[in-house]
Amino acid sequence: MEFKPLNEARIMEMVALWNREWVEAYPMRERLLRQNVFDDRNLLEAGSWMAVDPATDRLLGFITAKVWRDAESGMSFDGDTGWLQALVVDRDARGQGIGGQLLARAESAFRDAGVRSVVLGNDFHWRLFPGIPAENPESVRWFERRGYAGSELTYDLLHEYGEADVVEMPRADGVTFRLARPDDREELLAFMARCFPGRWEYQARQYWERGGTGREFVVLQRDNGEIIGFCRLNDAQSPLLAQNIYWAPLFAEELGGIGPLGIDERFRGCGYGLSIVQAAAAVLRERGIDRIVIDTTPYLDFYGKLGYRAWKSYWRLKREL
Repeated sequence: MEFKPLNEARIMEMVALWNREWVEAYPMRERLLRQNVFDDRNLLEAGSWMAVDPATDRLLGFITAKVWRDAESGMSFDGDTGWLQALVVDRDARGQGIGGQLLARAESAFRDAGVRSVVLGNDFHWRLFPGIPAENPESVRWFERRGYAGSELTYDLLHEYGEADVVEMPRADGVTFRLARPDDREELLAFMARCFPGRWEYQARQYWERGGTGREFVVLQRDNGEIIGFCRLNDAQSPLLAQNIYWAPLFAEELGGIGPLGIDERFRGCGYGLSIVQAAAAVLRERGIDRIVIDTTPYLDFYGKLGYRAWKSYWRLKREL
């Protein structure tokens, strides 16, 4: 077995390997893998490897690792946490220690980078999974034997609307729910920096930098013009593939996505959180979308009030180095 640094030139082989394992539940696309691996400045090249059969040059496995490295963004985060974004091994090549060797190489690179805690999935940005898919318990046990632990489940939720299901844009005194416009960019980013600094601000900045126009954000605006809440929504025309539409190829019709969302803490407790989710659903329904996913949440009861139910679930595991 040969271990080689991850190579973008072999991306189609990576897609094919992934789909041999996961196509029925988590179908991979070249665009998604390129965006979330090779276009992410947080990829830790020293911890991202391929396993190749030296006799045939066949790709038998790969691992992708991430740590905060995006100094170009103008933002700053600590590098104490590393993320294993993906570890895939050809089922016909298992039992040869390939996965263990790939993991050891990634963990060694994490230590060299000063990482103290390694999380499975849920990368800082552009993750593939928020954890290990629950339908793959053997992978949970495999990582547990290697020192990873955790007991928290998170969920992707799904609502399948019928043709007659109408979602109204909510109304409330003193505020308006509306789609963002291009000229909202600076105010929306200032709101994110003030109320939700960190991941959500970083993601919002990248959205605008990569061609966003505002159509992927519902904003909650007071009558005085102040933005006090947001909700992200996504569809097939969105400039970036977001987590809630990753698995759109599973559906014959277009898939829409909702989340994340947040309300300025000064205005929480007024029912705006559920209302802004309803507003995002109303926009997607107006676009003719019948199936909508809300990803990566433990709040089944909250979203259940709008008819969303658990669709997929994931175990969150991590290890202290």
